[in-house]
Amino acid sequence: MNIILFTKYIGSPMTLRMGHSKFYIISMSFIVLTCSGLFYAGYWLGQANTLGDTDFGSNSSKISQVSKQRKQLANLERTTQTYLIRLSTHLGLLKAHIIRLNAFGERMTKMAKLDANEFNFKSVPAQGGLYRPLAGTTVKSQDFFAEMHRLSAVLKDREAKLSALESMLLHANIQRAGTPEGKPVRRGWTSSSFGGRRDPFTGRRTFHDGIDFAAPIGTPIYTVAAGVVTASGRRGGYGNTVEVSHGNGLVSRYAHNSRLLVKVGDRVRKGQKIALMGSTGRSTGSHVHYEILKNGKPISPHLFMVKKKSKK
Repeated sequence: MNIILFTKYIGSPMTLRMGHSKFYIISMSFIVLTCSGLFYAGYWLGQANTLGDTDFGSNSSKISQVSKQRKQLANLERTTQTYLIRLSTHLGLLKAHIIRLNAFGERMTKMAKLDANEFNFKSVPAQGGLYRPLAGTTVKSQDFFAEMHRLSAVLKDREAKLSALESMLLHANIQRAGTPEGKPVRRGWTSSSFGGRRDPFTGRRTFHDGIDFAAPIGTPIYTVAAGVVTASGRRGGYGNTVEVSHGNGLVSRYAHNSRLLVKVGDRVRKGQKIALMGSTGRSTGSHVHYEILKNGKPISPHLFMVKKKSKK
């Protein structure tokens, strides 16, 4: 088989002579190379398309994740705002309670006649320190934290003042309740006073340690102050006697009773009925012998029977 080649470098055409077998081999080699080139080109294009599809899928997944995170942030923001609104409401209620506490404290201070400067419920507690804002907090959250800190300081201050006020009032109430005041009877008349007198049995000049109040047998006898019963029973010339300790060395004594209504160890309040009037012991008739002792020595009950006038 003859193959004629034309080229611009050779003026006349060239003629190649080959057999059929050589021509077949060359033809097949050309076909194989051509197919290989086409296969490689197709493979490369396929890979390029595959990579393009992969990048697009990756970007789509990232976009989906970002969208999901945005939704989560939006939900978190709504939840945070809800909590902030609730917190604001609670702070408002707390402020209202503090206002009521201030009013109560001022009223109690006036009632107890205490120094208003010492128990000032209008002033804000003194505070100080360097300004060091917390990192990572928004302006709104800082405002809430600052307000909560301020209210916490106010509450601590009010708690301390009210606790001190309560302690003082309690002590004053205990002293007042434990201080003898008034008479042991609500009806009757004074048959014998404190001090020197003539003895009803001998007629001699003697000293009377208390005050006698006369009334019918069975007339109620009341304690003149709160305290603890330290004696209840028969006691020589005093007859049926009740003694009540009021603290600070003060003891009240009620003698010549017909019946005793309390026993040793009983706690009694001011004005409580403790006995019934009689004429037991060294007595000439129905009456109650009322004594006040200070550290074991009798003092005039008149000192506690006259109520002190309050200063206006």
